[in-house]
Amino acid sequence: MNIGDAAAASGVSAKMIRHYESIGLISPPRRTESNYRVYSTEDVHVLRFIKRARTLGFSIEKTGMLLGLWQDRSRASADVKELALSHISELEERICELQDMVSTLKHLAHCCSGDGRPDCPILNDLAAPTALPAPPRAGWKKIGTRHH
Repeated sequence: MNIGDAAAASGVSAKMIRHYESIGLISPPRRTESNYRVYSTEDVHVLRFIKRARTLGFSIEKTGMLLGLWQDRSRASADVKELALSHISELEERICELQDMVSTLKHLAHCCSGDGRPDCPILNDLAAPTALPAPPRAGWKKIGTRHH
């Protein structure tokens, strides 16, 4: 199948397929005499694997590691689990950071009168040389520097 068919079958755009090939995440497909890429059903399976890993937020590097483990039948599942648990930890940290952002913005929006006057605590905070920490979220205990 051509790159358009592979893209449709895998859910990965043709541009991303070319990118994955250029960075070595996937092997170059076989080519026709006219130099067109030809993809097999196995290639599409690999592309679906990559799409799923990327949808779960794995970086290109970690997706490559997972792909290598998937293709290595002598792998230890402990290696896969270690990657997954590491990724979970990174996601949880990003969630905390996003929750802190939401809390800060809610606090600033609450402090802003939102009227016709030019004074705006939101803009004042953005312009401040050092940002104020987010107020603690209700029902959360502060442990160290994170809210939990």
